[in-house]
Amino acid sequence: MYIAVGVILVIAAFCLLAVGLYNSLVTRRNRYKNAYAQIDVQLKRRYDLIPNLVEAVRGYLKHEAGTLEAVIQARNSAFHAAQRAAEHTGDPEALKSLVSAETALQSGLSRIIALSESYPELKGSQTVRDLTEELTTTENRVAFARQAYNDTVTSYNTARETFPAVLLASSFGFESAGLLEAVNDNAERQAPRVAL
Repeated sequence: MYIAVGVILVIAAFCLLAVGLYNSLVTRRNRYKNAYAQIDVQLKRRYDLIPNLVEAVRGYLKHEAGTLEAVIQARNSAFHAAQRAAEHTGDPEALKSLVSAETALQSGLSRIIALSESYPELKGSQTVRDLTEELTTTENRVAFARQAYNDTVTSYNTARETFPAVLLASSFGFESAGLLEAVNDNAERQAPRVAL
């Protein structure tokens, strides 16, 4: 009789532990998905601003049409990579594609900003200044949202990989989530050299 009661208590304790772990992992997974949704909102905001900026500078930079088209193409690639990452939140390959596309887009935007500095009439345009300010603000929001996403993914992955959750996480379908990391470009990670 005591053995049967003991077995029932052990099974009940195991079931309660499994339910608690499952609920905890669901909560953390939903948090990182929400954190990615915040990035997605800011990226869409930026993707909407870029065509406006390109159109605003197009008249001033007619001879730089190739640069402007490259930015639009990079924007479209980044937009599609963001859609894929949103559909597969936490998938490391989708996040790598997004980061790579975003890096190319950022490079193109930097070229436009650098070009606009060379043209006083463009630099003096209120529309261009306003759009550049909006892009800068949005970039800051994207950076904060990425940091929040990485924090929640780290929390989720840590909870998933610690004992006793590690014993049950995979069987419940909780896969490891990927972080948004910088492109692994050694030249980008090295400090610039200054020669005096």
